[in-house]
Amino acid sequence: MNLVLSITFLIMSLAMVVVFVRLVKGPSLPDRVVALELIASIMVGMIGVHAIYTQSSSFIDVAVVMALTAFLAAIGFARFVEKGGQRDD
Repeated sequence: MNLVLSITFLIMSLAMVVVFVRLVKGPSLPDRVVALELIASIMVGMIGVHAIYTQSSSFIDVAVVMALTAFLAAIGFARFVEKGGQRDD
C-alpha cells in the first residue's frame, strides 16, 4: 500500500510541475486561470491521498474546504474575465 501511495504522490507532484509551467508560460489569461484551478484540484487530491496515508479523517475536511475555496476563486476569475478584465492580445 505504501508503494502505491508513494507512486501516487510522485505522479501528482510531476503533474503539479507541468501545470506550474503552464501557469507561468500560459499564452493568455484564461489559460492561466485553468492552470490555477488545476493546481487547486491536484492539491485537493494530494490532501486526500495524505489523509489515506495517515488514516486521519480530519484531512478530508481540509480537502473539502480547499475545494470549495478553489471553486469560489474560479467563479471570481470567470467573472473577471467575463467583465472584460485584462486581455492578452
